[in-house]
Amino acid sequence: MGLVITLGAVVTYSWYITLQISGLRELQRDLADRSRRDSLQLLRIQNDLNSLALGMRDMLDADEPYPLTAWSAQFQRVRGDLESALRLEEQVAVALRTPEQRQYLGNSLAQFWDAVDRTFALARNGKEDEARAQIRLSLQARQAALSTAVARLLVENNESEEQAALRIGQIYDRVQRQVYRFLTATLIAIVLTSLYLIRSNRQLFAQLAALSEQRSELAQKLISTQESTLRHISRELHDDFGQILTAIGSMLGRAGSHAPEGSRLRSELREVCEIAQSTLNNVRSLSQALHPVILDEAGLESALDWYLPTMERQTGVVICYEKSGTSFPVDGSVGIHVYRVLQEALNNVTRHSGAGEAWVRLRFLGDTLELEVEDHGKGFVAQTAQHGIGLVAMRERAELLGGTIEFSRPQKGGTLVRLRVPRERPDSHAR
Repeated sequence: MGLVITLGAVVTYSWYITLQISGLRELQRDLADRSRRDSLQLLRIQNDLNSLALGMRDMLDADEPYPLTAWSAQFQRVRGDLESALRLEEQVAVALRTPEQRQYLGNSLAQFWDAVDRTFALARNGKEDEARAQIRLSLQARQAALSTAVARLLVENNESEEQAALRIGQIYDRVQRQVYRFLTATLIAIVLTSLYLIRSNRQLFAQLAALSEQRSELAQKLISTQESTLRHISRELHDDFGQILTAIGSMLGRAGSHAPEGSRLRSELREVCEIAQSTLNNVRSLSQALHPVILDEAGLESALDWYLPTMERQTGVVICYEKSGTSFPVDGSVGIHVYRVLQEALNNVTRHSGAGEAWVRLRFLGDTLELEVEDHGKGFVAQTAQHGIGLVAMRERAELLGGTIEFSRPQKGGTLVRLRVPRERPDSHAR
């Protein structure tokens, strides 16, 4: 939710800033263009008024051999250009002018041209002295007034440019302040969201750690209960049922010796005795499979020396057993877990790999005991390796021993199971 709010704020603010910047650019472009065009038209008007002033000066010069009517064409040309420039200037003017200002300029210009027309009319009627007097008394004053008005327009244009620059600066300042505010708000939102996420994650990790510890304790209890139950059943089968079957076989043997030689009873007793002996062998095999007594009596190495040939004989899979390093005593509780990992790995070889050969390697590496089971069969997929019940049990046993277990694929294909167990277990796993 915090991420969505932050992204929404960023998108909204980016859209707003884009509009502000676009408007600012349009304002700058419009003002700059209009101001430039307005200034050009005002300069054009000034040039026309200066041309009129020069013309009137020449008309008043007594040294000129031309009649006053000779300047009529020049004045008409300037009049057309001046009116055109005034129309264009009014269209592009940046400064907002009042109707009184526009009316004053128009009336002044109209009065000036009326005076010009009267002056040239007097000149055409041969009254050049009166026409020159009209120029001195009226036209020059009106031209000066028009020049003053145009100069005032130029000043207003400059003032408008300054106001536009002030408006642009205000927009920049406002955008800058908003950017700072937005960045501050965004940083605060990010900090608050991060603090909330950190707090939530800590709570989740604490719950996960508690659940993991409970799961580990439960797994230890389940595996311990399982091994205790299997050990009890194995001993019951080996001791009680084994002794009973041994006694039955002995009694049947003595009973058969009392029966007449070649009699049917003697033959049946011998057959029952063989069945009892076969059952005794099966019971002992089952007892060894549930919990090998040799593991408690002779240790892990002797148990492997007995188990691997038995497994090879029962499954038909050729097992190559390698042992290296200087052996050291392995605690019985450690040995049973290593034995179960080996048992599960070889069961996977026989059931799933389809391989006819397997390699078992037991290495004593100073402070570490390493067991490897390798085959070149079908291998397994990652999902099976993560969720298989047997593989999960193998991981739990490795964790109980404070060691590690790896499932990998050798270069020739198949599966490689590598268990590493420290020689001295941590106190937390010693129970």
